[in-house]
Amino acid sequence: MKRRVVVTGMGAITPIGNGVEAFWEGIRQERIGFGPITRFDAEGYKCSLAAEVKDFEPERYMDKKAARRMELFCQYAVAAAGEALADAALDMEKEDAFRAGCFVGSGVGSLQAMERECERLFGKGPSRVGPLFVPLMISNMAAGNVSIAYGLKGKSLNVATACATGTNSIGEAFRSIQYGETDLCVAGGTEAAICPVGIAGFAALNALSVSGDPHRCSIPFDRDRNGFVMGEGAGIVVLEELEHARNRGARIYAEVLGYGCTSDAYHITSPAEDGAGAAGAMRNALADGGVEPEALSYINAHGTSTHHNDLFETRAIKLAFGAHAKKLRINSTKSMIGHLLGAAGAVEFITCVKEIQEGFLHRTVGLRETEEELDLDYCTESHEEAVPYALSNSLGFGGHNASILLGKME
Repeated sequence: MKRRVVVTGMGAITPIGNGVEAFWEGIRQERIGFGPITRFDAEGYKCSLAAEVKDFEPERYMDKKAARRMELFCQYAVAAAGEALADAALDMEKEDAFRAGCFVGSGVGSLQAMERECERLFGKGPSRVGPLFVPLMISNMAAGNVSIAYGLKGKSLNVATACATGTNSIGEAFRSIQYGETDLCVAGGTEAAICPVGIAGFAALNALSVSGDPHRCSIPFDRDRNGFVMGEGAGIVVLEELEHARNRGARIYAEVLGYGCTSDAYHITSPAEDGAGAAGAMRNALADGGVEPEALSYINAHGTSTHHNDLFETRAIKLAFGAHAKKLRINSTKSMIGHLLGAAGAVEFITCVKEIQEGFLHRTVGLRETEEELDLDYCTESHEEAVPYALSNSLGFGGHNASILLGKME
């Protein structure tokens, strides 16, 4: 019999606030995190805007020596994990560390380390490449560093499914607890890819918005959308088996009910045009959670602000829900924070938890006018209403589709 899994802690580093409360205040105030790129001189690049994390000081979350041995994506993960564990009031000295898992993924790892060491290699020769280049660069080091920092000795995985990474990481942690491999997991995603090769690479795909207006750059489901805005940050949650959480008197935010995944098996960057893959992931998550499609009222969409994603995700929702699709509230958190790549699904999971808790659905900021086939309710206004269930979608390059279902904990 599958064990029940609940959310007991959350941590976030985002373009609109560091810490869950600052982030959520930004969401409720409809704050946007977009502005000119400051990490490097972006003159001559097709894209000039990004959603950068502001005022992040790693020494506030870890000692300087540890910070120097981590790239930015790892620093974000360790910072957010620390907040999540503190929020959960977990004392690891009282836990069996081998029953505490770590499922923290990154889509790309450190592109900055690659840039830096390639410059040394081609400019000064192979002997000048830094000895820590590989452990600084590889994407599993987010999970590695979080495990080391907080003494998590159970199952540890780095899921790397591009933009579905955060959702897959939380979903796989959910499965691990359900089936008894672990009793608690620190899970989520992290990313920091706002650098020359990151921006140039995604721009070469024509994936990034070329708008110079921070208010009209990330506009999911709008007829004028022209690409996503690169974001960065981390979202980390603590998941626990229900009785484990109850026995230690933990505060429970929400219950994780279901998790579904599929592959489009279609194209390396474009979602399947009919939406069948994403529809399957949504149906699988609902079936896994024992929730009828007609009982769902809200979806946190992948909603990237690219032409293909928003159109094909809309088709997927219609395919999965039929006539009920017209009754769903659908919003995109990326309208405020941009696309955090491997961290996106995890931060959006936290958004869903807060929305369930507070009975509040945020507006898809910047959405003015849709187009003919985009005819669902994309939350052009915020709503104060009960949110018994939330379904969060993530769709990644390579055809990775992941959906996770949350429910209100009575």
